Amino acid sequence: MNLILENLPLFLIGLRATLLLAVVTLIASTAIGVVLGSLATLKSRPLRILVALYVETFRDIPLIVTIFAIFFGAPYLGVPLEPFPSVALGLSLWGGANGAEIVRAGINSVPHGQPEAARALGLHTGQIYLLILWPQALRAVLPAYTGLLALLFQSTSLGALVGVTEFLKAGGLVIERSTVMLGINPAFQIYAFVLVVYFVISSSLSLLSRRLERRLARGGERNIVAARDAASV
Repeated sequence: MNLILENLPLFLIGLRATLLLAVVTLIASTAIGVVLGSLATLKSRPLRILVALYVETFRDIPLIVTIFAIFFGAPYLGVPLEPFPSVALGLSLWGGANGAEIVRAGINSVPHGQPEAARALGLHTGQIYLLILWPQALRAVLPAYTGLLALLFQSTSLGALVGVTEFLKAGGLVIERSTVMLGINPAFQIYAFVLVVYFVISSSLSLLSRRLERRLARGGERNIVAARDAASV
């Protein structure tokens, strides 16, 4: 425990990098997911095929392979990237592919008669998505997106493989420093601490996801009861 307390500033630096990486990739993944998930529900077959190719490509390729390809391949394209943006880009492309599937499923869960009725009232496609489809899809999307955030947080540990000083990397640095300077190998103690921190944060996000799902389900039931009461009046 003393070793952990003595190296707490380094752990905090790593945890801050991990959380920043998770936030950046969640924002980017959400933007990609909303755009591509919406395009996947349009009637244009070429657009749906392109989105499906993107989604299947980044969901089928192992995430670590994508990160390595970006980090080691970018210099060959004349765009050398530092470790942090390389990992952020790789996670965002993977998260965007999964987010697109979540958004597509959420939009498809909205009754098809509603956008048709909106078109009959003169609303254009942008208004239909903004005013009708996205707000209603949010109920189905939020719990799954909270789960995606937990996966993105866990996947930030892959940044250690390309030199990002995130939480796992910080633990490795503490072990190396202790081995060289103190002649001890505290790997079990340090990695147990890292495991507990990851578990606490990830389980909290999973709990939040379940609570959101239950709350949204109760809200949907109340809306159904209210609609039935109004219809019976």
